[in-house]
Amino acid sequence: MDEMACQELVELVTDYLEGVLGHEETLRLREHLELCTSCDNYIAQVRATIRMSAHLPPETPSAEVEAQLTDVYRRWLAHQDSNDG
Repeated sequence: MDEMACQELVELVTDYLEGVLGHEETLRLREHLELCTSCDNYIAQVRATIRMSAHLPPETPSAEVEAQLTDVYRRWLAHQDSNDG
């Protein structure tokens, strides 16, 4: 099994934490964590961030922002419709 580099771990961290990383990649990642204190700390920080962000209240956009987003969506949808025909 190839040794995993720190950059590769960073690219795979989301899949790893969501439990969707393949078996072999999971083993490689865990093996890397056993050897790399920096990456182990990084994973702990990401987990802590996820845990803490779960306690944040949802933010409701202002009426102005909501109107702007609706306008952008409508223009995008009109553009898609004009490209389909």
